[in-house]
Amino acid sequence: MSYPAHSVASMPIDYSTPGVLTALTPDQRQLAAEMPGDPIAICRAVAGLIVHPAETGSLGLPEIRLGAQAIRPVSRILDELLAIDPAPLTKHREPRQRVVGTCRHFATVSVALLQAHRIPARARCGFASYFRPGRHVDHWVVEYWSGDGTSGGRWVRIDPEILDGSAVPRPDDLAPGEFLTGGEAWQLVRRGDADPATFGVNHTDDAWGPAEIRGNAIRDLAALMQIETLPWDEWGRMEASYRGATGPDYDQLIDRVAEVCAGADAEQVRELYHSADLAVPADLTT
Repeated sequence: MSYPAHSVASMPIDYSTPGVLTALTPDQRQLAAEMPGDPIAICRAVAGLIVHPAETGSLGLPEIRLGAQAIRPVSRILDELLAIDPAPLTKHREPRQRVVGTCRHFATVSVALLQAHRIPARARCGFASYFRPGRHVDHWVVEYWSGDGTSGGRWVRIDPEILDGSAVPRPDDLAPGEFLTGGEAWQLVRRGDADPATFGVNHTDDAWGPAEIRGNAIRDLAALMQIETLPWDEWGRMEASYRGATGPDYDQLIDRVAEVCAGADAEQVRELYHSADLAVPADLTT
């Protein structure tokens, strides 16, 4: 189905059109047009196009294939995929025939294909509670707009990476709290309702705590501006935050980031994004 941008009255940014990193080539748009227009079907197809680095150990892939996880533009991700297997995007490929990518790749490729069908969609950066008991793991998911703009609608959170799994009852419609954006996680911690030490990067010993939450809050702000960085990209004062070298003023800035991301008002998002070292440097998007 198609969701014309003008019919989504509550959506201040046109997420039905691609950003700088989710734009597709004409040939790729044609491949996307051949896919079913159902949001869940599109995201389920993406699950058969990408293999997570943690699942490549037994595949014997050459090192150059593993480097695909560092590609930012979706068009280049799909170029890598189609160079391996030029089949239609609806084909469920065996893991060795998929492109290597993190959760961010699952999210951005899904967003790009949804937008190719004029379905408003955006990637969100934050933490999932369903990978490790008692832990909130660094993760990216997709939000798409469900509704025709006349009878109401809402943003639906869907996790393309686990659609056919059993980690949560409804991976196609995540329940509140199963995934937290960086800003939502920050607000939870600031209220004293969660331990910041439980938020971090899976399979690491030291990448846990407030700095990880701050970083994902800023990445989520950038994603709302349709600039979906890599999970490990740093800019502005983020590096100082990871070193523990920021103070209360920076935490107050993250308070504002969390507040603005929760409201997702276009004017406020843009104004905040272009202030206080929050904007993504141009060299990270090329």
